[in-house]
Amino acid sequence: MLNKTRSFLLLLCCLAVNIANAQNWGGGVDDDNLHFGFTFQYMSSEFKILKKDTWQQQFINPDDGMPVGRTLRSISSVSSPGFGIGFVVNKRISENADLRLTPILVFNDRLAYYDFIEEEAPIERKVQSTMIEFPLGFKLKSDRRNNFRAYVIGGAKYSMDIGSKKKTNDAPNPPMEKFLKNKTNFLSYEAGFGFDLYFEYFKMSPEIKLSYSLNSVLKNDPSLYSAPIDKLMLRHVTFSLFFE
Repeated sequence: MLNKTRSFLLLLCCLAVNIANAQNWGGGVDDDNLHFGFTFQYMSSEFKILKKDTWQQQFINPDDGMPVGRTLRSISSVSSPGFGIGFVVNKRISENADLRLTPILVFNDRLAYYDFIEEEAPIERKVQSTMIEFPLGFKLKSDRRNNFRAYVIGGAKYSMDIGSKKKTNDAPNPPMEKFLKNKTNFLSYEAGFGFDLYFEYFKMSPEIKLSYSLNSVLKNDPSLYSAPIDKLMLRHVTFSLFFE
């Protein structure tokens, strides 16, 4: 019995020492006025489609002035996965607030489906994009508890498509094979939450963030697929892992 008690007390002492030492984990990254890191992201993107009042009217081909014999039943979008890699530049404002710039290279497809009465199955229009994004966010953190912090973050980002022009060159295509074109740059607002988890020499932060384009991402290009749409908004749900 005495041996068991000694073992239990020794275990408690070891835990206390580990907890005390754990206060210094993270490599002191939170004490630096400016520090850097990197991030991996998984995202799901989806269009929010706002249709015109005349969205079911037949499209008039601007090349020959003839109507395209298709009648729309519906236009929809589904979530499409993507991924990104990037860097972190973090400016310490106070013990509980940071300003963060996280340039990211993003590979992501966006999907829209057009259900025509004359077609047996919906026609898919895929917008392939390779984006460089510049999110600027304000991070508000809780007090640190051992090796844990919770935080919320909000801000805006600028997105620029660096994909090849070949993806939007559909001049020789017939009306039914035209592309759904998006703007090459746009702004979004975003908000999310996450946790700072401190390890011995670094911290890792899992984060979930929502973003929504400020304006329509639809490029004004006369086609069967863009004509019925008034606004095409883009929204993302992003899961990130930050290492700092």
